[in-house]
Amino acid sequence: MRIETLPRFSLAHLPTPLEELPALSRQLTGPEILIKRDDQTGLALGGNKTRKLEFLLGDALQQGADTLVTLGAAQSNHCRQTAAAAAKAGMRCELILNGKRPEIANGNLLLNEILGAECHWIERSQRAAKLSELDSQLRAQGRKPYLIPVGGSNGVGATGYVVAMQELMVQLRARQHPVDHLVFGTSSGGTQAGIVLGARIAGYTGRLHGLSIDKNDPEHFAYEAEVAQIANDCATYIGSPLRVTPAEVSVIYGYKGEGYGVVGNLEREAIRLLARSEGIVLDPVYAGRAFGALVDLIRKGVFIKGETVLFWHTGGSPALFAYARELA
Repeated sequence: MRIETLPRFSLAHLPTPLEELPALSRQLTGPEILIKRDDQTGLALGGNKTRKLEFLLGDALQQGADTLVTLGAAQSNHCRQTAAAAAKAGMRCELILNGKRPEIANGNLLLNEILGAECHWIERSQRAAKLSELDSQLRAQGRKPYLIPVGGSNGVGATGYVVAMQELMVQLRARQHPVDHLVFGTSSGGTQAGIVLGARIAGYTGRLHGLSIDKNDPEHFAYEAEVAQIANDCATYIGSPLRVTPAEVSVIYGYKGEGYGVVGNLEREAIRLLARSEGIVLDPVYAGRAFGALVDLIRKGVFIKGETVLFWHTGGSPALFAYARELA
């Protein structure tokens, strides 16, 4: 492999902490629960996208780009971290966001403005057309744009989570603490792709579970195939001979609730439960929904006493403030 020689721009505070959750574990009377704190990566209030952006930004700079362009929802954690990465590297940032500009920017939107990103508001169905239009405009202005896909989820970005799995295995070996199950929220697929490939490279032997936050049905393994493709693109990028099949990608469905970004009782309870038992904050869109799914699965006996479960906290706490009314 050639990870050490790949272009990379330092952004994250690494390694992120690995913590035990003793009070919560006792309260749920199920497995021992650990948490990997990627909400603590440091870049503009942290999150999992920072790991991906180290490699995406490295690739962009190697190609001579001067502008980062990406897409996402109005409260996208990925867009906020991309804006921060661009600022740190002295680049421009253009964000294509779903919906209409609110009267008052809050949460991640406020941070996007503070970080100097230019926001373009569209209907989601207009993404492809707006992206093409913006790319042409930037090039006509003499700028050199670099497109980052939604969530930073491609083979380059997934490299960040191959490295993250190597980091985690060093921490687990130092603690002499085997983990039976590793669980995490999954949506655009890049984090899960990197974890699945990284687990094989780093020698993790427990089970991996992606908790889908925005899909309810397996759809004939369409999403699993998408994750496997990202993992295989990553393997090619880093020079690994390993390949991942859709059957190796485990996704747990059934927790979409009323839809993406719609806060329900699952998220409300999960956010309060972890905050009041361990003093750790979750966001309402990704980590809050994924952690709520984990708690529900523990209560249903899917994960049991005597096992150890590690929850990978993907960050996103700035979005909490944009959902104050829904969480009240």
